[in-house]
Amino acid sequence: MAKPLMAKATAVWLVDNTTISFKQIADFVGMHELEIQGIADGDVATGVKGFDPVTNNQLTQDEIDKAEASPLYKLKLKFNAAAAGEEKRRGPRYTPLSKRQDRPNSILWLVKFHPELSDAQIAKLVGTTKPTIQSIRERTHWNISNMQPIDPVALGLCKQSELDSIVQKAAAKKAAEGGVMNDDERRKLVSTEQSLGAEAEPKIPAGIEGLETFTLGGGNERPSADPMVDADSFFNLPDADDEDGEDNSDDPRG
Repeated sequence: MAKPLMAKATAVWLVDNTTISFKQIADFVGMHELEIQGIADGDVATGVKGFDPVTNNQLTQDEIDKAEASPLYKLKLKFNAAAAGEEKRRGPRYTPLSKRQDRPNSILWLVKFHPELSDAQIAKLVGTTKPTIQSIRERTHWNISNMQPIDPVALGLCKQSELDSIVQKAAAKKAAEGGVMNDDERRKLVSTEQSLGAEAEPKIPAGIEGLETFTLGGGNERPSADPMVDADSFFNLPDADDEDGEDNSDDPRG
């Protein structure tokens, strides 16, 4: 349901100028009933000037009369043809100034961990431009050496549900185009709650990959050392007598 402009100021005007119940005013302006009661008591919206919804073409006097006559009647916002479709206006997401410096880090995270996302999807998710995304993809961004990949959800640039939704759409599009996802890409499609609750899968170290089915023959017994083999026979060292004999044969006086 659409809400009026300047909701709190409109509530102040309705409290001061009508006998409509707090519940009806709260439902109309999108506030809590206790907040409306606080306005009537002077504890909330102190100093806020009332905004007349009738004069500003948001409410008709007939609606006010109906609401005053029946406590169960719900006020209806007056249709404004000029505002039709405003909620569907497309454009980049607004990012607060305090978080704009973190936006390149979130783009780097999305490019690294979700390469299936298109530039248009990333731009819509975190509120950036395609040239910025392209420079980060190609690592030609002026500050690429100082950037660190950070989850945009952790930075507050988007909601987890929005990220999950856009990743699901990208996966569905890739599947429709005939693309095949690897295990890492499928794992990214699992929701955060499921991924945190899942048990870690054992992985074989890369150094022994391919040896997982290798077994030693002859059972578990290890070959014992031969007790008949000594150091001298192993290295085949010459005897001292042989060396003396060779030296004597070369002696011209022998």
